[in-house]
Amino acid sequence: MARPMAGPGPRIRRERLTLEAMIRLFCRKRHHTRGALCEGCRALQEYALARLERCPFQERKPTCAKCRVHCYREPRRSQIREVMRFSGPRMLLRHPILAIGHLRDGRRPAP
Repeated sequence: MARPMAGPGPRIRRERLTLEAMIRLFCRKRHHTRGALCEGCRALQEYALARLERCPFQERKPTCAKCRVHCYREPRRSQIREVMRFSGPRMLLRHPILAIGHLRDGRRPAP
């Protein structure tokens, strides 16, 4: 009997939440949306979450800035970089737990 696939681990779940929060914050402040994401940000989020799902490092994943494998193709790569630059500093005020977790993950060595 086949065993069901386990879901993502705690590191990947936290990375998903962080990514979603960063994109939501960016879209709300830059594109002046309320509630739902604009079409461009929704597409970027879907792309980013799909890349995260396929990350070869999974639970040992470093932050994207320290990773040696670049999952994102242009122009998505420059879009996510813009989102992270904008949202990163604001995350400490809006989502401090996620921000601290992300900072802690940034100290982890790349596999």
